[in-house]
Amino acid sequence: MPKTMIEPFRIKSVEPIRMTTRAEREALLAEARLNVFRLRARDVLLDFLTDSGTGAMSAHQWAAMMEGDESYAGAESFFRFEAAVRDLTGYAHVIPTHQGRAAERILFSVAARPGDLVPSNTHFDTTRANLEVAGAEPLDLVIREGLEPRTPHPFKGNIDLERVEALLRTRGDRVPFGMITVTNNSGGGQPVSLENLRAYRALLARHGKPLILDACRFAENAMFVKLREPGQGERAVKEIAREMFSLADGCTMSAKKDALVNIGGFLALRDDRWVEPARNLLILTEGFPTYGGLAGRDLDALAVGLEEILHEDYLRYRLRTAEYMGEKLRQGGVAIVEPTGGHAVYLDARDFLPHLGPADYPAWALVDALYLAGGIRGVEVGSVMFGKRLEDGTETYHPMELVRLAFPRRVYTQSHFDYAAEVVCELKREAASVRGVRFAKQSRYLRHFTAEFEWA
Repeated sequence: MPKTMIEPFRIKSVEPIRMTTRAEREALLAEARLNVFRLRARDVLLDFLTDSGTGAMSAHQWAAMMEGDESYAGAESFFRFEAAVRDLTGYAHVIPTHQGRAAERILFSVAARPGDLVPSNTHFDTTRANLEVAGAEPLDLVIREGLEPRTPHPFKGNIDLERVEALLRTRGDRVPFGMITVTNNSGGGQPVSLENLRAYRALLARHGKPLILDACRFAENAMFVKLREPGQGERAVKEIAREMFSLADGCTMSAKKDALVNIGGFLALRDDRWVEPARNLLILTEGFPTYGGLAGRDLDALAVGLEEILHEDYLRYRLRTAEYMGEKLRQGGVAIVEPTGGHAVYLDARDFLPHLGPADYPAWALVDALYLAGGIRGVEVGSVMFGKRLEDGTETYHPMELVRLAFPRRVYTQSHFDYAAEVVCELKREAASVRGVRFAKQSRYLRHFTAEFEWA
């Protein structure tokens, strides 16, 4: 049996990518004020900034788009989309949105109040920001191993049940619901086990609290459960995914990840406690309840994507891609979050750049260095993304300084990953030359998107 894991698809359309020189990239990064978010995509060779909305759609998805019903109200595209979400989740109420952060904003606007506390394993950037705008405090309660990049654990996305129980016992009156992210993006794309999810559900239920999934990478999480959790290996991934949703009372979903589309999302709820105010807010800010800010063709592509993402040959390839990249990097002496997650490889910037301290923002500096070295665009998951500037001008720093190289779905081939690994490993050998950065300008919320920097 061949050992090589091939791409389980054929390529029917291609797009050229532009090669740049080191001198060109130095000028481009300076113009972008050392923030790769501000670069033009045409100036990036391999774009690992995010896997959100950056994938390639299938022939079936493109065909489904041709049937898009663009009626303002009651479009057939919505009912096909609704049926696909209900079949997967079992939730009665399906509210489409233009992407996941809109679903978060709507839910938190109607279900959270100022002073509330919302526990999760780790809230990602938009989730955290939307809770803070609503006046609530996001609490990250991932297990200890989830903050230790090289500690082996098959489910480092698990939530710390003892800390959740202590929170509910002492301040439960301020907890409107619990959340959990599958897979745990901020912690290295690490999965959550069914055992942990069941126990979290039971704990919340004893205190009368609902559970909401941040489900944008639910299929990758379900595949990890199949591969790693005892007793789950013979189950179909779709069956595991359905059990995951059955343990929660609703979900927010950025369909730009595990629904294989370029735009779209939804809020789905089991009962009607928040449905009417959520739909009213949807109409005010997104659109009518049967399109929610999306074209009918996008809803049809999303419906097909929710079926295709559960193909196990694709999911094996997807997880193996990150594993393969991780193996190449470890062979080159590069420290990463282990084991590798589903959608990305996470570099440990503190280990990569030991000469830089927290105030040098080592993960941000490493992102800049990767672009200069090989035209690769990654994203910082560290103190720029999750730290804060306090009222007295001091900074808070994140426990981990990671660089996420997130892989667009069905876009790059093995040679692209080989090239990326070579660039990272060569940069590691020259790591002492990498300079830190300082803020020149920042915004209050989600500062990493628009901030400006200068070399330290």
